[in-house]
Amino acid sequence: MSSAVAPPVEPVRTGILAERELVEIRFGGTGGQGVILMGVVLAMAATRDHRQVVQTQSYGPEARGGYSRSDVIISDNTIDYPQVAGLDLLVAMSQQSATGYSKLLRPNGVFIYDCDKVLDLPHVSGLSYGIPFAHMAKQQIGKVQTMNILTLGAVVGITGVASKEALEKAMKEMVPKGTEELNGKALSLGLSLDPAEWQVIPAC
Repeated sequence: MSSAVAPPVEPVRTGILAERELVEIRFGGTGGQGVILMGVVLAMAATRDHRQVVQTQSYGPEARGGYSRSDVIISDNTIDYPQVAGLDLLVAMSQQSATGYSKLLRPNGVFIYDCDKVLDLPHVSGLSYGIPFAHMAKQQIGKVQTMNILTLGAVVGITGVASKEALEKAMKEMVPKGTEELNGKALSLGLSLDPAEWQVIPAC
């Protein structure tokens, strides 16, 4: 008598963008902030969730201080065009990226930013969340370099563009060897943040 094979467990995604079949995402910042790694880890996580993914990146001539961006398109269906047409989610780690890329946000798009880096807020019609990612990484994790993974945890916790389980596995695979434990703490901190505490209410 052969035993039945259990069907694979569907990944659970919870958050304000979890139900969207197609999500176009941009991480923007400056060189040295780990923006490219954020996109790569998220893309790997979405792949683990059995979704279609395209990830592209661009950065300035300077390794540190120049602009840096990483785009991720996640879909339940085949992705026909590999470039973002508009943004459902913008994650800005610098003023330049917030100012320059916010114009691409769709009316129901989500804006997440480092509130210590982005002081001149662009007008967005969707939901906004301002969180001091770099400060948190330095004060609570002990290393500011973990801010990209901390940010990624917050992004997934708020939006649900990937499952938490897939994100944790992807992070362990993609971060430099020997940093898994520290980055794991940063990821957990980001995932634990309460979105309501950090949501920015537009002035009347």
